[in-house]
Amino acid sequence: MKVKQLRNLAFTLHRYIGLAIGLVLIVIGLTGSLLVFNGEISEFITTRKFGQVIPQPQEQLIAPEKILNIAQVAHSNWRLRRLFPPEDNHHPYTVEMTSPDENPNLYVHGWQEVLINPYTGVVMGDYPERYSYDRFLVNLHYRLFAEKIGIAIAGICGLLVVFLTITGLILWPGWRKLTSGFKIKWNAHPKRVNFDIHKVVGVITAVFLVLTFFTGFCWNFAEFMNPIIYAVTFSPQKPVEHIEPVSQPLPGKQPLTLTELLNQVNTALSGGVVGEIGGFSTPKDALYVSLTFPQQSADSRAEIYFDKYSGKVLQIHKYGGASQSLGDKVLNSFYTLHFGTFGGLPTRIFYVFVGLAPLILLITGFVMWRYRRKKP
Repeated sequence: MKVKQLRNLAFTLHRYIGLAIGLVLIVIGLTGSLLVFNGEISEFITTRKFGQVIPQPQEQLIAPEKILNIAQVAHSNWRLRRLFPPEDNHHPYTVEMTSPDENPNLYVHGWQEVLINPYTGVVMGDYPERYSYDRFLVNLHYRLFAEKIGIAIAGICGLLVVFLTITGLILWPGWRKLTSGFKIKWNAHPKRVNFDIHKVVGVITAVFLVLTFFTGFCWNFAEFMNPIIYAVTFSPQKPVEHIEPVSQPLPGKQPLTLTELLNQVNTALSGGVVGEIGGFSTPKDALYVSLTFPQQSADSRAEIYFDKYSGKVLQIHKYGGASQSLGDKVLNSFYTLHFGTFGGLPTRIFYVFVGLAPLILLITGFVMWRYRRKKP
């Protein structure tokens, strides 16, 4: 195929793919920009609504089992699901609770988030998680409010962005003269300025658009893509799910307190930071503790299951770290590549711009298309 024919084909594909999926890309891009700083925005909203914890001496922290009792008294018709310890001395305990008529293991229904001051035991407030800022953005960004169909559409659009970027790079004028590919003539005709904005924004964000949208495609079609990634990297594929163990209730014996069980976490795995605690739905549930190991690596984490009556460690599952396979490393890198956390604050700020790029590219591309449709 000749160069001219290749460019004509690239132009045709670039134009029609862009027009076909442009609106969906704008929604995904704008919500993605907000999700880059989702933690900070969510914390700001929560603090404004419920207030902030005033730090006190560490010894005044209320025991976690008492926190669960406080939440249960405040919402007697709800069931305990998970407990999140405070991230630092400015944050509250977060207790997740489910309605009696909902399955506590189903994410789709949502749950009630109860915030409790770790020093005073005061219930600072509660809200339905399904209507939170975080859940709203994730649902729109990941599934377009259309559940399985939305997940498929968003994933397909993510793959098409890869082709859109490749065709855009083929058409980029900087291959003839590098400086012209990065120059915007602001004093030129509006048609030229529009074209220059399109080419410069496109080439600057090209690699990062591919990273964000391709990783999104892999997530949305994980059942299909994960085995391919493991096969390409010659890595053994670990089972996604495991059978959760259960506690064995002992006649006449009460379960160990949560504090007693948590004291055994460091014995099982030292150096971990407790992220969440679960296993409160039924007496037979094993106590579940999730740990992260930030000093080892950013993706190193583990899950421990305890018998609530004997305190025996039933299962330990480790993820990430130096012992992971190449396939696991690739999959674990998706989060940092998708949200731009690999370079700290500077790359996160740049990723906000990357999320705005589809809006800029669609507007300038549409203007270019309209110019071409006008009769001379």
